[in-house]
Formats: sequence, structure tokens, C-alpha cells
Amino acid sequence: MVTSYPHALACAALLPGRVLAAVSIAGLAPYGAEGLDWFAGRAAEAAYETASPEFDEAMFTDADWAALSGPWAWLDKMVGPALAAGPEGLIEDNIAHVTPWGFDCGQISCPVLVVHGAEDRIVPPNHGNWLAKNCPTAEQWMQPNDGHISVLTAAARALAWIKEHASIWDAR
Repeated sequence: MVTSYPHALACAALLPGRVLAAVSIAGLAPYGAEGLDWFAGRAAEAAYETASPEFDEAMFTDADWAALSGPWAWLDKMVGPALAAGPEGLIEDNIAHVTPWGFDCGQISCPVLVVHGAEDRIVPPNHGNWLAKNCPTAEQWMQPNDGHISVLTAAARALAWIKEHASIWDAR
């Protein structure tokens, strides 16, 4: 399982016999997590959503913009129409971000890969660091030059990692 939301981690924690490995890419740590300043390092627009229709381009790094104009350009075809439909989806996502997860990362027993961009301004690296520290089986890939979108260039390697680790785990 791969996700930037805690869904894969939830499945890994709550379905240990069914999930063989999990990957979190640019994932948030739980809101209110002990030892984490949840808002530290977040771009103002990302930290405090506003009703303003103005988008702060500084939320993305140069590497993010390059990814969005290259291999990840298709994302705009999804995001644009979703936002055009109104703010409900964004509001629901933001509520989910600050809602209790219903599981403890310490419950996870399968291999977990935490991939994070060191330059991420939307979900800062302290979230990835917290996840890696609090998932007992975690391996962390901190991508030094990546932001929130450009870190997705590690997705193919992350899928190879999950295939390798799931097969090792399954062989036990």
C-alpha cells in the first residue's frame, strides 16, 4: 500500500496479517503528536487554509514546479476540476488531517518506508521524521532536493522497495 495520507499506515497497523509492507510519501504525522510541532515549517497557506481564492506559488519549490510541468503535469488535470467543484473536498481533507487516526504507529509490524522531501513546504520534513521514529519497522528516505510534488519522482523506487520487502516478509 502507498499513500500520503495515513490510510496505508492504518491498514498496516490494523490488518497485520493482510498488509505485507507500506509506504508513506510526503505523509502527515498525527495532529497533536507528542514531540512534534505540527505546523512548524509549513507554508502559511498550507498551515492555515483560507477562504481566499489566491494561491501562494511559494508553497512549491522549483523542483515541484519542474515536476508539475513535466512527469507530474497530469496532476493539474485532476486538481483543477476538483477545486472547481467547490471547497467541500478540501475542507473534508483538512478535517481528516486533524482528526484522531484511531491507531498507533507503534502497532505496525510490517516493513514501512517513509519517503519525504527535505524541502517540502506543505508537509515539512519533521512529519516524515516523526513517522520514521514512531513506526518501529520504518526505513526513511529523506530526498534532499525534493519538495511536496517532486518527491513523487521516488514513487517507482518506492514501489520496487515495497515489492522486495513484501516478498521477504511473506516468505517468513
